[in-house]
Amino acid sequence: MPLFMDVHKYVNGATAAAVADAHQKDLATQARYGVRYLRYWLDESTGSIFCLVEAPSKEDAAQVHREAHGLVADELHEVVEAS
Repeated sequence: MPLFMDVHKYVNGATAAAVADAHQKDLATQARYGVRYLRYWLDESTGSIFCLVEAPSKEDAAQVHREAHGLVADELHEVVEAS
């Protein structure tokens, strides 16, 4: 299944607790779309959030965020794991 990295830029109020809560909402929603949100990272100094997700398509990955909490990524890139 394709792997994507999404980027949320300059998210106002992006704290560790707020991002953890949003991630839990993603996990509760993801099965409806055949998506698996795997990990996320936060840079509190800039309000940037990065999410790693397996999804059938970019659209499915974005739909989980949209439905779970409304915070849709500014960028969504298909990536491959380098070894």
